[in-house]
Parts: sequence; structure tokens; C-alpha cells
Amino acid sequence: MNIEKLEKDISYTFKNKELLKNALTHTSYAYEHKVESNEKLEFLGDSILEFVSSEYMYLKYKNLKEGEMTKVRATVVCEESLYKIACKHNFSDFLILGKSEVISGGNQRPAILADSVEAVIAAIYIDGGLEPAKKFIIENLKDEIESATKNVGKKDYKTVLQEELQKNGDVKIEYEILKETGPDHDKTFEAQVSLNGKALAQGKGKSKKEAEMQAAKKVLENM
Repeated sequence: MNIEKLEKDISYTFKNKELLKNALTHTSYAYEHKVESNEKLEFLGDSILEFVSSEYMYLKYKNLKEGEMTKVRATVVCEESLYKIACKHNFSDFLILGKSEVISGGNQRPAILADSVEAVIAAIYIDGGLEPAKKFIIENLKDEIESATKNVGKKDYKTVLQEELQKNGDVKIEYEILKETGPDHDKTFEAQVSLNGKALAQGKGKSKKEAEMQAAKKVLENM
């Protein structure tokens, strides 16, 4: 593992390099080699991530109500966002996996990559304290948080559409992701909404949810 390259990517130099290795050690490898996995670091990192993102929103977005902050945090502190961070910093090149996970392409699995980000956050915290951990989190999530705060007050178009279409009885509303374009850390998704098997509209967004919302919005606009 090229520790120096990864440290450069995440803009943090570890005093204890073993902490970073531990943060990237998946349970599959730990089981095979009888070493500690990154699960405990992941547990700690999750709590640090929740706290730092909550504090950041509280201090920066004074206009947000408690319920809105909860929605923003749920949107941002999720597997999809953490997966983007892992892709941005090429974590897949550094994951320490067992043979079965290597064979099955585990270094590309969103869940494994997302978990490794939480573990690295905890490793940074243990090695250098809260400030560098906070710096890593905010630098990587501030754009996602900004985007989420802008959308938090908007109508849930999917819910509104469902209510409108079901006024005359039960119907089958389906959403399908048609395609994904762009690099892993900056994808654009295109979704289609269908009613009883008939396509109604398509929408694009920076997340699957946003693309589906835009598709629902178009149907409402055309009604």
C-alpha cells in the first residue's frame, strides 16, 4: 500500500501509519489473517461524522429549523455521499480485502467503500484530534450540504404525484434509472417515471433521488 499517496489524496499525514491501514482493513481480510478489521473505527467514525455535520449546519445555516437540519443530514450522511468521497480519493486502490472480496470486486462495492470513509475519519480523529477530522469531513461534504439545504424546503414531487394519480383509485407508479453518466465522484443520473407500465416523463439529477424527483415534477407540470 502506498501510504504516502493516500495521505496526499486526503490531505492528512498520519503519525501512526498503522491506524490508516487498520481503517482500510475489511472484515474479509481480518478474518483470514486474524487481525483487527475496520469495524470499530467505522462505528466511531459514524458518530464523528454525525456530530461534525450537525455542528457545521447549526453554525452555518442559521435559517434552518431542527426538522430541516435532520432532513439535510439524512440526505448527506448516507452511503451514496460517502461512496462519492471514497471514489474521489481512490480508496478502492488501497482497501485491504480478503481473497473472496478481491475475486468478487469488493473494492468497487459502494457499501464497503462508504464504510471505509467512516473508518478513515475515525483514524484521523484518533491520530490527530477533532480538528483534522473536521477539516476532512467539511471539505468533502460542504458542497453536498449546500445542495441539500437548497432543496430541503421544496415539495416532495414524488409524494404529490402519487397523491394526484391515486385520486381515482390504486395505480402502479414506477421509477427507473435509465442511465448514469460522468465520473464516479460527479455522476449525473437520468430517471423515468411510469404509470401502469406507460412512460410519463424523464428527469435528470446529481443523485438517483433528485433525478426521480425531477421526473415527477415534469409530470405534474404537464398535468
